[in-house]
Amino acid sequence: MARPSEPVTRAEQRVLDQLLQGLSNRAIATALVVSPRTVECHISHLLAKTGCSNRTQLLLWALSGR
Repeated sequence: MARPSEPVTRAEQRVLDQLLQGLSNRAIATALVVSPRTVECHISHLLAKTGCSNRTQLLLWALSGR
């Protein structure tokens, strides 16, 4: 898992923080007052930026200190 190809945005970081708490997309959307589709888009961007292929890898990437 590599460094992001582009910087992680503030909104993406907020979603990542919620993912680290084990929340579902719907719960993240409720907590951040955005639509579930917005959460899905942020997660997709994070996956692309980090080279991760799924949420589990993304969480491991985040926990590894990036």
